[in-house]
Amino acid sequence: MNSAQLAELVARDAADGVGQQVVRALILRSDRALMLRRPDHGFRGGVWEMPGGKVEPHDCDLLEALRREVREETGLDVTGVTRYLAAFDYTSRKGRSVRQHTWAVTVAGERVRLTEHDAYVWTNAHDTHPISPEDRDLINRHATPHLQG
Repeated sequence: MNSAQLAELVARDAADGVGQQVVRALILRSDRALMLRRPDHGFRGGVWEMPGGKVEPHDCDLLEALRREVREETGLDVTGVTRYLAAFDYTSRKGRSVRQHTWAVTVAGERVRLTEHDAYVWTNAHDTHPISPEDRDLINRHATPHLQG
């Protein structure tokens, strides 16, 4: 995705009144997707999600935010962004309009180091971890052919 396409996403989000942008990474390895579990005490507690998080004002663009969030949450470095997958909207616990943008990425490193989540798993399409309906739909549409293990 080039800088003009990234700028178009940002402009569309602003025009739609999105109050917060969130970025997520679908990371596949050996036919499994990396999922992180949110701590029980927070928003969406106990739910499994792809690595990512809020776009901060100091981020130059969405992909910089994606790389930063993956590194912060997993200790893994994004080495490639293979494709833009999708976006969906939800409302935060404070009632703010949020839009999540998700990309498929490749990473360097093997060891996952958690900082904000309490567990991780390399999952396949048959696992039954609690995942948001939006993320499950995204995984089913974009990763299931790789996750038949």
